[in-house]
Amino acid sequence: MTTTTGIPAATGALGTARTRVEGRDKVTGAARYTGDIPLPELAHGWLVLSTVARGRVRSVESEAVLAMPGVLAVLHHQNAPRINLDYVGMIGRPDPIIGVFQQDRVPFRGWPVALVVAERPEQAREAAEQLVVHYDQEPHDVTFYAGHPGAYTPEDSPFGRAEETKGDVEAELAASAFVVDAEYTTPEEHHNPMEPHAATAHWDGGRLEVLDSNQGSTWVATELAQIFSLDPGSVRVRSEHVGGGFGSKTVRPTQVAAAMAATVLQRPVRVVMTRRQMFSAIGYRSPTAQRVRLGADASGKLRALDHRSECLTSTVHEFIERSASVGRVLYDAPAHHTSDRVVRLDVPTPTFMRGPGEAPGSFALECALDELAEKSGIDPIELRVRNEPDRGPISGLPFSSRNLVACMEEGSRRFGWADRDPRPGLRREGRWLLGTGMAAASFHSGVGPSTAAVTAEANGTFTVRINAADIGTGARTAIALVAADALGVDPERVRVVMADSDLGPAMFAGGSMGTRSWAWAVSMAVAELRERLALGGNIPPEGITARSDTSEAIGALAQKERHSFGAQFAEVAVDVTSGEVRVRRMLGIFAAGRIVNPLTARNQLVGGMIWGISMALHEEAIRDRASGGHVGPDLAGYHFAANADVPLVEADWVDDPDPDDPVGIKGVGEVGIVGAAAAIANAVWHATGVRHRHLPIRPDRVLSAGTNVPEHRPGA
Repeated sequence: MTTTTGIPAATGALGTARTRVEGRDKVTGAARYTGDIPLPELAHGWLVLSTVARGRVRSVESEAVLAMPGVLAVLHHQNAPRINLDYVGMIGRPDPIIGVFQQDRVPFRGWPVALVVAERPEQAREAAEQLVVHYDQEPHDVTFYAGHPGAYTPEDSPFGRAEETKGDVEAELAASAFVVDAEYTTPEEHHNPMEPHAATAHWDGGRLEVLDSNQGSTWVATELAQIFSLDPGSVRVRSEHVGGGFGSKTVRPTQVAAAMAATVLQRPVRVVMTRRQMFSAIGYRSPTAQRVRLGADASGKLRALDHRSECLTSTVHEFIERSASVGRVLYDAPAHHTSDRVVRLDVPTPTFMRGPGEAPGSFALECALDELAEKSGIDPIELRVRNEPDRGPISGLPFSSRNLVACMEEGSRRFGWADRDPRPGLRREGRWLLGTGMAAASFHSGVGPSTAAVTAEANGTFTVRINAADIGTGARTAIALVAADALGVDPERVRVVMADSDLGPAMFAGGSMGTRSWAWAVSMAVAELRERLALGGNIPPEGITARSDTSEAIGALAQKERHSFGAQFAEVAVDVTSGEVRVRRMLGIFAAGRIVNPLTARNQLVGGMIWGISMALHEEAIRDRASGGHVGPDLAGYHFAANADVPLVEADWVDDPDPDDPVGIKGVGEVGIVGAAAAIANAVWHATGVRHRHLPIRPDRVLSAGTNVPEHRPGA
């Protein structure tokens, strides 16, 4: 099919399920990850992390280690190259953990204190385990709890205001017919991507070349150039394939340590973290302590919403888990107060983790909404519908689109919500109590400036070049589909080259902004290419290339509230004799913009929902107060949902194209986890009649809480 100009029309490639273009390579082992790529004369570095939670390195006894077979160097604070610690960074300020081996101060257990480099990884590991480091240890505090005296309100940042206030909360609560005042907690949680953090650095002439596992080569190259005081063009970062990131794979000690060692030894050096090292050196989700107060009139209309959250950060770098922010979007009230406070402890710095802020915040807020529904006698869905805002509750800005009610209506129909008796504890199967619950979901839909190039090749194919990152989301396939649809050709005729900082600046894969940002740049480049092709003539051997930069277009966007939304539904069974909670089925219906590839989009949404099961029932990192380190920092001691824990999980969506986006995209990467834990917790209440406000809902907590079910007979 062609248009009147002779240029192919759109083929409808968008919205059609497509398998990943790199799928065969991944399942056959042809796809190369950072730790797989061979280089001549490659040496291997092994990080040595501190064994004390606070103090100073008194000495590093490296002589005996340097005499071990294959050992090439031991870098530490007394001999490592000096680097620039005052760089700006992509998020406004540097994280000191990236400035490895620059000082003797140890701010937490797991702080990098040395790097052992050897010919083989086994030699490096053995030598690193033999390295003796002496410390001057100091008293530490790693204990987080609600109301910690060290908590403070941080300054506002580009990521949002720490506190927002509208109206008189106390007055509206006093005048409310129904009031909920409850405290909720979530524990420390960890990313644990399947591929560990890894980086290989070497010098090619005067240029630093880095092969890396990251979520954005532009980000990593920019910061490495600043850290090593290099011209931006003197650093190239490539990331062929990435085995998961979830917010953790930014600039980490691996890249800096590898580059340092490559500089000292003048040969390629690879640094790969172990699973245990990842528990302290790559960030995690902070535990939270949250208090939610809701007041509503007799009709269920909110009069007051007060959400206060506390989290922790390290003593050397401030990161805030903005859990209270979710209420600023979901529900309006005449009085509205949200605040995030933080306490500095002798612990590693937390970081972005799938659904940062919204995931733990939605647990507290959506459970509190369920409690309000119970008190008021209003169906949980109806209560939420009655409190739907028509503009941003705090900002006053219009929504780009908001189809949350459609998600709840469609989810209610498909889940069979109308047949639900609101009274808890009525459904039983032997010793199992059954219940259902739901929760709303929201995650912001942002977009970042990106550049792209699209080439019409002489052989009739097209090449897209963009510094995007595919961290397992199917980004390569999505970009190919966007380009093919805009070009009016089969996706098989489109080749995507990506994950190379030499391709020009582009948005990283994070904040559910990747596909939207890259698609915008690709669609702009294709539009220009189509205009040039419309002029006719043969395509030269080098092809015809059009380029784009979305900075100006994105800067001109009108201010609006831009979010993906969703409704989560769960059915659980609770064994009253063992305390075990089993999720039997989950359904999520989402309004997440135009869906580029239903196959990979559904994969992302279902993955987030499964992580919600894990969050609700399993995940909990325990920190030992005496040592300051974790108890069981591995995938045996840190529990998460395995195959046997995952039931039928369905994800679908309603029509929701963003009118301000050239492709209509919003983002699906993170909204799938938001609200999932709350839906499960609300279902546990419906099964047992007891509220569980502290995650995870472990068997011991279920047993100690008991049930509030009339005439319940254990084992019946």
